[in-house]
Amino acid sequence: MNRTATPRATRAHGWIVGARRPAPPAVRLFCLPYAGGGASTYAAWPGLLPDGIEVCPVELPGRLTRWGEKAFTEAEPLVETLATALEGELDVPYALFGHSMGGLLAFELARTLRRRGAGDPRVLFVSGSPAPQLPRRLPPIHDQPDDVVVARLRDLGAVPEDVYAEPELLELLMPTIRADFSVVETYAHRPEPPLGCPVVAFAGTEDREVPPELTASWHEQTTGGFTRHVLPGDHFFLHGERTALLDTVRAALTAASGRP
Repeated sequence: MNRTATPRATRAHGWIVGARRPAPPAVRLFCLPYAGGGASTYAAWPGLLPDGIEVCPVELPGRLTRWGEKAFTEAEPLVETLATALEGELDVPYALFGHSMGGLLAFELARTLRRRGAGDPRVLFVSGSPAPQLPRRLPPIHDQPDDVVVARLRDLGAVPEDVYAEPELLELLMPTIRADFSVVETYAHRPEPPLGCPVVAFAGTEDREVPPELTASWHEQTTGGFTRHVLPGDHFFLHGERTALLDTVRAALTAASGRP
């Protein structure tokens, strides 16, 4: 996560990075980041998916283009605010993708939009994210000393290694990182009827944070069909296995919505 933001076109009150395409797409794919990450995680995706799929990277407060805004510490108000911001973006079918924390947010966003009458997404993609109804395996760290938080970040590989050599930069990033951990660690799952859309889960073979078996129970959250793809790599397999992952995303959206 970078402190300095490069000016970029934004929309949906700053929640989406990138300009609208001139012609309406077949589907809008809203992409939510992992803890400590930003919209830049998905910067290359628009050029790697067909023109009919409009990639919409979501920028959360407290990073990059929204550096001056306070990060959310709880999932519910974050998702409710995001859902309101996206109201003007739902004039075409939509899909959701989220990695790690982003998978949890994408799931809750799908349920929130359904409650608001927007209907289910065409597909919900959850990557490196345990099924939301499962109990947490790891103790909370969002309120622990900095060295505990830094140790978890290093273990995850969530922050570029050169950041650790700049204590002042790490200190600036820490409030947003803690807030993101808090979003996940304070989350309380509330049962609702399953989604009616397909759910596609991705997992990494060497992911110690979210072992593949923790993604299998996502099938309980849908009546629209469930598939799981285990790709080589650790918790951030979405970078190293981007081509395979996006091939699956493209195929699932094509099957769900005709030919994008």
